[in-house]
Amino acid sequence: MAKEAAPHVLLICYPGQGHINPMIRLAKRIASKGLLVTCSSSSIVRDKLAAASGVSAGGDGVLVGRGRIRFDFLDDHFDGTELDLHNFLRHLETAGRLALAGLLGRQAEAGRPVACIVGNPFLPWATDVAAEAGIPSAVLWVQSCAVFSIYYHFVHGLAEFPREDDPDARFALPGLPALSVADVPSFLLASHPYKVLGDTIQDQYRNMGKASWVFVNSFAELERDVIAALPGVRPRPPQLIPVGPLVELGGHDDDGGVAVRGDLIRAADDCVGWLDAQAPRSVVYASVGSIVMLPAEAVAEMAHGLASSSGRPFLWVVRPDTRALLPEGFLDAAAGRGMVVPWSPQDRVLAHAAVACFLTHCGWNSTLETIAAGVPVVAFPQWGDQCTDAKFLVDVLKMGVHLRAPLRREGVREAVEAVTTGPEAGAMLANARSWSAAARAAVAPGGSSDRHVQAFVDEVSRRARGERAEASTFS
Repeated sequence: MAKEAAPHVLLICYPGQGHINPMIRLAKRIASKGLLVTCSSSSIVRDKLAAASGVSAGGDGVLVGRGRIRFDFLDDHFDGTELDLHNFLRHLETAGRLALAGLLGRQAEAGRPVACIVGNPFLPWATDVAAEAGIPSAVLWVQSCAVFSIYYHFVHGLAEFPREDDPDARFALPGLPALSVADVPSFLLASHPYKVLGDTIQDQYRNMGKASWVFVNSFAELERDVIAALPGVRPRPPQLIPVGPLVELGGHDDDGGVAVRGDLIRAADDCVGWLDAQAPRSVVYASVGSIVMLPAEAVAEMAHGLASSSGRPFLWVVRPDTRALLPEGFLDAAAGRGMVVPWSPQDRVLAHAAVACFLTHCGWNSTLETIAAGVPVVAFPQWGDQCTDAKFLVDVLKMGVHLRAPLRREGVREAVEAVTTGPEAGAMLANARSWSAAARAAVAPGGSSDRHVQAFVDEVSRRARGERAEASTFS
């Protein structure tokens, strides 16, 4: 008798670095338990993924644990024309709906019909396509549970949020500490230039009722209070199912020996060798992620601040689109003590014993990576959920310090010193290491997040066999 084909799960995400990484990492967790998983996004990132990460589309994919991962991109007809964010999202929806339906048809014709679609908050229409095709769907929330709660209260008018002109005002939500306007995701503020992203996320709340599961890239132990509080909110939000942290633990891929990565910029692998030559807990690692664009003055201040941080070596990610903003002569002057790279294998960098602290923009992926690695932070948020993440890293998890705007070289130096040699540095490191242990336990076999992934795999497998769904096992 022929072996029964493994159920096929399709993960689709917004074509941005901060969305691709958790998608692929969740795909690996699901595939490792025996399912076939296809990762998809807009065709606009297909060539970048191929060049930077060696990703190839089509075929049977690669073996990951007991399952397989493959890639297949939407035929959404992006021709390279530059679009502003509003028009980009509109085109992505208009073309993406048809392209996703076409992709589902091609999978069925190839003998691997899709049993479940896992979408993304910035693609709220994916759950519509799934419903129209009669396919169960899920959503992977790629921000924190805290941010989910803030958005939910805002969308449903359940709390009075502070005005932008009242920075000292505080407000409270169930399970969260007192927050100021500076701690709120900036997408919700009237002054934010990319409010369209906030509107898109709000659209997802209206579509989540169509999803059978709402996964979140977090872990129960990290956000226990807000997870416990959400069921008491009315109208009642969907159950959040933590499946994270979706990071590569220990600096190594957990995919059975085959590297499956999602970098859109080729990482400078030689920086790990450079770290090998540095003393333990000596290096300041700095990165503001894949999107944040600092003005030239801020880049210069950060450069001089890193160069003057008590003689410490530093590893600084300066993307190709920002490199021209470096002060004249800085690279030559920094040679020997500092290393500047266009992109890094961040999971491997943070896991390295030479790294003392992480100067970060506090994007949620970077936040979870530094938590999992147990590295204290210098929190330098810019916009979006980064503002809320910084609040939690510093004031709740107590594993870092704030670096306030406007950025000044003295501020960089003082923040680095505070988190590495200051009077509270030892406590911050101990807290970071404690959270690292909790993160690793959550994704270890039998851990809280691992159990949730296994329950999802079991449920998809039952539905694919035509069996009735069982009562929820996501607790």
